[in-house]
Amino acid sequence: MMNTLGNFKTKRTLKEILDSEYIPNDKDEEFEFEAEDETEKEDINSHDPLLCIECKDMKTEIICKDCEEPFCVVCFDMIHRNGKRKTHDFIKLTLEENQQEKTENINTSSTHTDNITIDNNNSKFGVSDSSDFKDQNSNSIDDQMLNTLIAHSEYIPLRLTYEERHLLRLLEAALQVSEYTDKVDILSYGSKAKKIVAQLKEMCSVLCGLAVASNMKIGAKLIEMKNFSDISSWFQEIFEIGRRYKIMNPDRMRDTYGKLCYMVMDSRLPQIEDHMEFHLYKPIKTVSSYLNFKDPNSLNMFKEKSILYATCHISPVGKSRQEINRLIKQKERAIEYIASKYHSSKIDREEIRQVLYSIGDYNAYIKMNREPITRMIERLKLFAQPEIVSRYSIGIQYGRAGARLTHDHNRQWNYVQQSLTLWSVIQREMIHLWYIADYDLFDGNSYKLASTGQGLNRIKACPQLYKIMHQILHECRSKCDSWVGSSVVHLGDDAVPNALFFLDKYTQVPSILIPFDQTLMKIDDLVGNDKEILDYINKVYGSVDDLKLTILQDAFAHMFDGSGADNFYMSGSCIDGRLTSAWNHTNQISKKKYYNIFLMCGFIGFNGEGY
Repeated sequence: MMNTLGNFKTKRTLKEILDSEYIPNDKDEEFEFEAEDETEKEDINSHDPLLCIECKDMKTEIICKDCEEPFCVVCFDMIHRNGKRKTHDFIKLTLEENQQEKTENINTSSTHTDNITIDNNNSKFGVSDSSDFKDQNSNSIDDQMLNTLIAHSEYIPLRLTYEERHLLRLLEAALQVSEYTDKVDILSYGSKAKKIVAQLKEMCSVLCGLAVASNMKIGAKLIEMKNFSDISSWFQEIFEIGRRYKIMNPDRMRDTYGKLCYMVMDSRLPQIEDHMEFHLYKPIKTVSSYLNFKDPNSLNMFKEKSILYATCHISPVGKSRQEINRLIKQKERAIEYIASKYHSSKIDREEIRQVLYSIGDYNAYIKMNREPITRMIERLKLFAQPEIVSRYSIGIQYGRAGARLTHDHNRQWNYVQQSLTLWSVIQREMIHLWYIADYDLFDGNSYKLASTGQGLNRIKACPQLYKIMHQILHECRSKCDSWVGSSVVHLGDDAVPNALFFLDKYTQVPSILIPFDQTLMKIDDLVGNDKEILDYINKVYGSVDDLKLTILQDAFAHMFDGSGADNFYMSGSCIDGRLTSAWNHTNQISKKKYYNIFLMCGFIGFNGEGY
């Protein structure tokens, strides 16, 4: 059976592109381990020299000269970390040696390493822009990925502990009953500072009351303090927990997160902070900051290759159950090895596991959000084929079907490709953008309350976020032969009043594309289970492939047609206008001819639920 990753090197058929969950590894595949042939059976009575002598299911990557035995990296590090074995000499196999040994089928105690597919636009950790993978020394690849991990650890949020989740529930309950924005963000003749102080004190009182009701031990300590300023660190911690939780769970706290941010923002204003004698802001607790606080020596774990195994995302797509179990065991062994090696009196094993799980959450988050975009880019390539262009043109004209732009097929193809690439890079950097937006929102500078056409909103400059967005835009433009449309980035104006609005806009991209992506992949199962539905599709659309191309044609044409804005000036081809027209297209989905197909495939809505 041919390796799944190897299939990408051959030209894929129309059906394979429309149906497959796979992504070509020269474009947007996260690094994964090469799948073994499913027909291979492990002989428990003899040791395969191509496998680790210790775990007997991982491929050999190191040969110990003194032991004269082959090991995988994880097992070798664990066995040789102390004692006499620590001084053993070893050989680390390179990719070229592995391939040669595999070709010659040498029955010795050496083998090849796991291949790692490096993403062209996104390495395993999301930012490396390396070229297509070529044979090279595995050490350089490992070093590059470890360096990337170290850089990203500066803004990867730490996963909440059990105690922190208890505080999060208190915060959510208090925010649910709060009317902060209704009483503060209004036009009135009274003193706004007095209203802010009164509402902040009310919020603190509610939190204290809930804490007393839920845990008397914590409540007793809070009661002992006569002033809120005496327990300011507790208030800062609980608001930081809410912000940290939201970063990795953007579909949660939809109704309350705005209140939370505006409370923290107002508490940082000089006149409010002087009156309250404290503020509610605390920097986000990240992997790097946590390890530095606990034990700086624990940062040495980022020099271990095992951390790549301990934090990787294991995708089940294209793998047998045996292969998935093997990768899970490898990941668990790597986690336990790092936890046992780097724990100390300052940081215990569970805290190190928490750090590794946080990095794993980050990798899974990036992969989940980017894969639908990547598959849409792959499907877009179909519309560059002449035989499909002649039947399914994605050209648009001003005034037709609500379009506010005029593009022929080729120009629209480039426009869509650039827009999807931009969204892909933004999703890759989304956690970093959250981290940067945190500074812009809570820097203590004043804001302006004004009507933006969508009610009264706080208009606040976003200098750091604006800078990062232009870097992202420059990266996207460098990947395109030419740029179609405007390069204007709306931040701190009527279109995008502040960093909170920006984050809310781009966290919706996966919610928009996932229903399209999942529907296209579920159509085959739909027709396979019901012959009458297949007859209906053949009668109305011609074939299943024609149905998919019809959905894609409509999406690529009218998801990027400049429509949806309140006025002509705000519509068009600017960076934010591309997302506005996508929102508008989703609002019109119930009027589409193929809407019944969406419903039969399990579609519920574009609010992040149902898929």
